[in-house]
Amino acid sequence: MKVTTQSHRRWLKVAALIVGGFGPVFFLGTMEATSELPRLSLDILSWPVDGAQRYDDPTTRFLSALTGGFLLGWGVLIWMLSGAVFDAAPDAVRKAVLAGLIAWFCLDSAGSIASDNVSNAAFNVVVLLLAAGPLWFRAVDNR
Repeated sequence: MKVTTQSHRRWLKVAALIVGGFGPVFFLGTMEATSELPRLSLDILSWPVDGAQRYDDPTTRFLSALTGGFLLGWGVLIWMLSGAVFDAAPDAVRKAVLAGLIAWFCLDSAGSIASDNVSNAAFNVVVLLLAAGPLWFRAVDNR
């Protein structure tokens, strides 16, 4: 596969949807009536699915609001970087988004392991590979 600036631009939008897509899911956790999807998501990410992850504590719901906001904002930022900023500096945008994904991966995985949710670190590998896609590689037609 030949990696081009256009494939990078398209993949930035994929990464934006992957990252930003988690935002609304976690926002749903802010209200008891809509907290089942984020609760189930956490239960899956802390495999095995055993019902141990709960959303009935106000602190958990508040943390879910913060997480959802940060993830949606990060997704919007990546989407916006795929436009005019990318035109001006495609390789710098690629490197910046990739660095952000790697930073998320390292801290989230370390925290998951430290909190005895090792399975989430494994899920993080999949999310990192999906979100980064061809961004790992410099475009052959880079300006």
